[in-house]
Amino acid sequence: MLLCYYCATIWKVRMTISNPSLLLQPGDVVEARRWPEPLKVDLVEPLGDDYVRLVGALLHSQTHIDQVLPVQEAAQLHPLRLQQEFSAAPRDVFLALEARRYRYASLYDPLLAMNISKVDPLPHQIEAVYGYILHQPRVRFLIADDPGAGKTVMAGLVIKEMKLRGLVRRILIVVPGHLKDQWQRELKERFDEHF
Repeated sequence: MLLCYYCATIWKVRMTISNPSLLLQPGDVVEARRWPEPLKVDLVEPLGDDYVRLVGALLHSQTHIDQVLPVQEAAQLHPLRLQQEFSAAPRDVFLALEARRYRYASLYDPLLAMNISKVDPLPHQIEAVYGYILHQPRVRFLIADDPGAGKTVMAGLVIKEMKLRGLVRRILIVVPGHLKDQWQRELKERFDEHF
């Protein structure tokens, strides 16, 4: 392995010495009129003093390219550079990355809402929410159970999970008038949901 790296380094030095205008290296991405899209260079091999062999693949279609170019044309190929500006505030970058992480968190943790909420659900609640309700293509459920069976916890888990997955636009909760304040308080305290 060390010998291959050494040989590649010597080859690169020779190529640069023989033609200082040729700046291509394996791993570079270049654009030219001869290709319909950018080319990722895998091999740059000088063929004498007049030609260079380029081997690589087009970025999007993954079409294999193996062409011999005149040195003058190869010398006009310059690696593409990032045109991004990295001047955003660190806090904004952190928040953007956290938002992206939360967006895909449910793919890795199917019980995400339960794990980030302040509840200890009972087995029948976990089975109802994660085993049945969230598997439906369109979630519309009437949760009507005995008093004290954990309707608020089940509703909170469904709401939180669907919000984390980005699957909900509107939520309608219908409760008896005398329980409205209790539901609002419990959803705020246990799930950090404000209604």
